[in-house]
Amino acid sequence: MLRAYLELKLSWEMFQKAPETLSDPERSRLGEVAARQDSIEQRILATPEAANVMVPAATLQTRTVEVRGRYPDDDAFQADLQRLGMSVDELEKAIERDLRVEAVLEKIAADVAEVSIVDAEIYYRLHPDAFDRPEARRLRHILITVDSPKEREKALEILENLRSTVTSAEKFAAAALRHSQCPTAMEGGILGVVKRQQLYAELEPAAFALGEGEVSAVLESPMGVHIIRCDEVFPSGMLPFEEVREKIVERLTDKRRREAQRDWIKSLGKAR
Repeated sequence: MLRAYLELKLSWEMFQKAPETLSDPERSRLGEVAARQDSIEQRILATPEAANVMVPAATLQTRTVEVRGRYPDDDAFQADLQRLGMSVDELEKAIERDLRVEAVLEKIAADVAEVSIVDAEIYYRLHPDAFDRPEARRLRHILITVDSPKEREKALEILENLRSTVTSAEKFAAAALRHSQCPTAMEGGILGVVKRQQLYAELEPAAFALGEGEVSAVLESPMGVHIIRCDEVFPSGMLPFEEVREKIVERLTDKRRREAQRDWIKSLGKAR
């Protein structure tokens, strides 16, 4: 029964589909991985570290509710249990086993050395490419769609007149709400932080020539007629260490935890 639950879980993790829908090669691969995983979990649960691990009832209940929540209704949940040949009690035992394995691995990971700011800065200096920021702009726009030469002329006139009046982000946002036919009108025309090759080719050169607070000339794209405002310029270059320090610490901590867990599991195999 535990093996059926393990195969179900791994099938969704590996192939994003239920076991019964797998092809023969996928099914064969699933069987290999499930057998190896089952063997590893058995060894983990036989260790002294697992001897005193208890799963709180509230934690088990929460995880069981999460599993039930993946189904549209209780009938679908019960039908899947029947297909697996499992009762609700057996499912809870399988989930409890999962949680015990997780708890043991968490105990192993908890003993890793803390990542210091010095560790983070060394990583930052040794991996400059990982923190290279491409040129970007924080942009907003006003779009008027056109279906005829007459509509185009009118749109060009409206936007040309607006260019000289939308001298601040607030005025531009108000004008976007009144005139823009893009869904972003409700957010003041905000496009967000945009990198190169994310805009229409007809818009990009003008957008990336703008300085902070500048409004483009009237531009045309397959969507219609636009004006674009640059709210902020992000020049290319290496991100400041202070800006990425916490993410580096988090990344290195996760790496150390995974390595500690992996090395400990490997040691169980050698001890056999």
